Amino acid sequence: MARKTFASLIAIAAALSASAAEARHRSGARNNTSVDSYNQPVVQRTDYVLDLGNQGPGLSMAERARLRAWFNTLGLGYGDRVWVDSAYGDDPARNDVARVTAEYGLLVNDGAPVTTGGLQPGFLRVIVSRSTARVPGCPFVDEHQGPSATSANYGCSVNSNLAAMIADPNDLVLGQAGSAVRDPATAAKAIKVYRDAKPTGSNGLISVTTRSSN
Repeated sequence: MARKTFASLIAIAAALSASAAEARHRSGARNNTSVDSYNQPVVQRTDYVLDLGNQGPGLSMAERARLRAWFNTLGLGYGDRVWVDSAYGDDPARNDVARVTAEYGLLVNDGAPVTTGGLQPGFLRVIVSRSTARVPGCPFVDEHQGPSATSANYGCSVNSNLAAMIADPNDLVLGQAGSAVRDPATAAKAIKVYRDAKPTGSNGLISVTTRSSN
């Protein structure tokens, strides 16, 4: 009972915090006198947890079936991140989780985020982190600002579409790292094509007539 009450208090506090943040966002957007948009994508991460029994070297077929069913329920896909929290040196079970995760086109990340609740002996924990992006407060229905202020809805359309279309919302926080291997020939290929291209006016003007062919 105490656990449910504590969880309810956390949910209420999160809702109040989100409401206060949205109120501040609306107030700032109405007083915006610059050409910067207050309507920026906000990325939120949610962690899903599943504890699997690990009684021997590696996971049993039943536990691997549970893991697949859980992944199917979550709709695991690109943009999700998978971690394994287990005892030190529990490589066979971790490898089993990695093999099941590979069926969904993903890899198991190193380390694991901090989750609530202790891990019981004889179990390992699989964590799936999923991020979503949205632009809070858009659109502003009640729009009141002075004549010199930027519209409160400025940036709503572009940034809402960006948040909806991006494959991995985490890229809005930290983009993908570039390759450590660089080929100068590949970088200069486009410049070479442009320089070697024949000028468009070298063949003269195209002869055009307005007379009918009949």
